[in-house]
Amino acid sequence: MTENIKENVNMQGADILSMTESELERFVVEELGEPRFRAAQLYGWMQKGAPVSEMKNLPASFKKKLCEKALYRLPKIAERLVSKLDGTIKYLMEMVDGECVESVFMQYEHGNTVCVSCQAGCRMGCRFCASTLNGRNRDLEPSEILGQIAVISRDTGLRVGGIVMMGIGEPLDNYDNTIKFLKLVSAEKGLNIGLRHISVSTCGLVPKIRKLAEEGLPVTLSVSLHAAEDERRSSLMPINNKYGIDELLSACRYYFETTGRRVSFEYTLIAGQNDSFEDADKLASVIKKGMSCPCHVNLIMLNEVSETKFVSVQKERADAFCKRLCSKGVNATVRRRLGSDINASCGQLRLKSSKEKR
Repeated sequence: MTENIKENVNMQGADILSMTESELERFVVEELGEPRFRAAQLYGWMQKGAPVSEMKNLPASFKKKLCEKALYRLPKIAERLVSKLDGTIKYLMEMVDGECVESVFMQYEHGNTVCVSCQAGCRMGCRFCASTLNGRNRDLEPSEILGQIAVISRDTGLRVGGIVMMGIGEPLDNYDNTIKFLKLVSAEKGLNIGLRHISVSTCGLVPKIRKLAEEGLPVTLSVSLHAAEDERRSSLMPINNKYGIDELLSACRYYFETTGRRVSFEYTLIAGQNDSFEDADKLASVIKKGMSCPCHVNLIMLNEVSETKFVSVQKERADAFCKRLCSKGVNATVRRRLGSDINASCGQLRLKSSKEKR
């Protein structure tokens, strides 16, 4: 028995890892003609990231039916890089059709967090990002997002207590699958990761931000800002040509007003592009004017991508920029760089893999 119940390019069969506990029970009883307790056994194994061959209490006859009627979208670890600096682990995950994405396991004092991808590639076109260089090949299914966490937890032997949807892809561009994933991963009998410990990142899809606010899912919204002026932001992030900064901040205020959850802004510091004290002053002004509610700015030192030619600032520059923001009354911190020796926060591993397959 292989690790995937069925592997084919057409992705045929019922996607069982994308099912809720009740949906899986209905499938097992009505489609496979098996007793309900088999669904509970199967559900438990899948949440652990177990290959079918290790599901010891499932009879061969049941597994045979799964092979005929189901698809188990459990990713495989294609490559694994471990940071010698802090133990961060970067994974290249291969999906059942051969598409690859990246996931990152990070250890903090308060627990373990996994950064997941939600698309194979990205079509948002942010100029400094490796993930978008070849565009988007396809969306990931809920099972493929969930599977990254299950596989990593199994590989490390450690419980995952937090999730950041900041890997490859734009979560709100894969909206329905992102919402289903959030419900699956927070299910009590599933991985049971609290929604308040999950951050959903977006480059600024304004209508989807407003829609997410109304879902009743208390996740943290992390908005990629990266510039304080529309002209500069549009030059870095094409999405700003459609939804400008004022409209974006209005949606962020709505998110806070609806959910009560503080919004975080991601601001990647790029040398000569957005890192001057004048830029800091403009950012402080925009935040204070546009966000009449609690928020936080995460300053990120750019992970350099050779194809883009953009250069990161030095740590001293990032600290000075942060100090300038704080002096203007803006809550800001410089994000700790985990896995810097393995480029843990960019899409270069997938890009390298794609080039090798050509």
